[in-house]
Amino acid sequence: MKRLLTRTKDFVFAQQTGILSSALVISSMLLLARIFGLMRFRVMNNYFSKEELALYLAAFRIPDFVFELLISGALSTTFIPFFQSFGSDKKKQSRVISSLISVICFMLVFLVLILYITMPQVVKLTVIGFNDAELLEVTRLSRILLVAQLPFLVLGNILTGLSQAYKRFLLPAFAPVIYNIGIVGSTIILAPQFHLDAVIIGVVVGSALFFASQLPALFTLDFQLYPTFTFAKEVYSFFKTITPRILTVLAAQIEATIDQTLSTLISTGAYTIFYFAQHLQLLPVSIIGMAFGQASLPYLAEMYQSDRISELKKVITDSLSNMFFVMMPVMLFFVVSRTPLVRLIYGGQRFDWTGTVLTAETMSFFALSIPFHSCYYFLTRCFYAAQNSRTPFIVSICSIAFNAILSYIAVGYMELPVWSLGLTFSFTIILQTLTLIFLLHIQLGGLLLMSFLKEFAKISVAVLMALVVMYPSQRILDGLIFDTTRTINLVLLMLSTGTIMTTVYLLACWLLDASGLFLITRLLSKVGILKKDDIHELLPVQ
Repeated sequence: MKRLLTRTKDFVFAQQTGILSSALVISSMLLLARIFGLMRFRVMNNYFSKEELALYLAAFRIPDFVFELLISGALSTTFIPFFQSFGSDKKKQSRVISSLISVICFMLVFLVLILYITMPQVVKLTVIGFNDAELLEVTRLSRILLVAQLPFLVLGNILTGLSQAYKRFLLPAFAPVIYNIGIVGSTIILAPQFHLDAVIIGVVVGSALFFASQLPALFTLDFQLYPTFTFAKEVYSFFKTITPRILTVLAAQIEATIDQTLSTLISTGAYTIFYFAQHLQLLPVSIIGMAFGQASLPYLAEMYQSDRISELKKVITDSLSNMFFVMMPVMLFFVVSRTPLVRLIYGGQRFDWTGTVLTAETMSFFALSIPFHSCYYFLTRCFYAAQNSRTPFIVSICSIAFNAILSYIAVGYMELPVWSLGLTFSFTIILQTLTLIFLLHIQLGGLLLMSFLKEFAKISVAVLMALVVMYPSQRILDGLIFDTTRTINLVLLMLSTGTIMTTVYLLACWLLDASGLFLITRLLSKVGILKKDDIHELLPVQ
């Protein structure tokens, strides 16, 4: 028994040694967390209408705003290079990081206090299409989340940042799974009696478990937490460095708020449709793009600081090619199989056919940006590794302003349906990603762009060949072969069309000699033995 406990402990707190192994750990846990996250929406659709769910989803806008500002702005990217900058001076490292955590906690308390008082006025600005009764309910739920959920999430993500700085990804990646399990369980058990409050109870319990599940990691790290506000110079230097990043996150949250606010002008239910469509599009983006970007930052920062620029440029170029190789067929699947996918994920008893069709249409327009959106997170980490957060900030500000103008024209002036917000988002994120590639090419003195463009052309041709076969195949299978009124047949339909698409795509890539195939073969050969600290495991074999 003691040996079993020891081996379990070693597995849970193991340090990953390569980008690929780290990304696989994060991707696997993110996939599991996203599955439970989508499951909670399907469960909710059995108890609440899309209009009722809009109140619940709108209540998260302000707490999420604060969370993203403190965590995504302050800790998710620049924290790790800052942490590593102290080298072997562990005592100073612990005291400086402790001071930084103290400042973040103070900022959290201050923001919670101010927003709790001003919540009614703030809510009116974020959901301008809601009536008075809906505004009161959103305000009440937002205040509960602000006080009872947000602190646990912020503190839990601080622990996540510490674990990832030591290249330990398993436990913090599993914590979101526990969070979603709490929400699903509470909804099923309490919804008949407590209605929407049952979900809020689950959110609070889940966030507390999210924090508590990561506490054991604090005792296994070479780090000591001090209740201190010292090292003001170092903390000031950190916040000076991340100011552009915080402003970028602030701008992104304003953009998200604008899009969601504009959706309320269409109808209350449109808020839910927009939210569901966007989060379904984020499933592959988070599993691949966010996970890879998150895992790559320590290694990219290490290469840049050791002046291995040539190696860094090759890693970036080939990583982008591999990202498009994986995500282009995913985009195709989400566009072609949009309606069966939405029915499977969100098909609760109270989610009507009109909502299903509108969500599928909106999601398909969001899905057009999946390959570029996935690369966006990796590209921003490339800039952060080079301690350049200003460039992504400027590009982000311009993109946000552009998207806000397009979205307002689409919804406010042309009065287009909610799917138009997905189209404007995709157009903007594609333009933003291409701009970042060009600017990174300039900063590093030239990426291998011709090699990347050659691979992109091959992948695009392979995707078109897969489309020609996949679309008619799905039309034949849906109805003639599978009775998709049953959930199991929906699963079989998507498995069948997905298998056809993947087979044709891989065969086309083989015929075109696309280098991304080497990524697949190397992944298959490394299953169970991902232990080599070799950055070249990401590169195609020439």
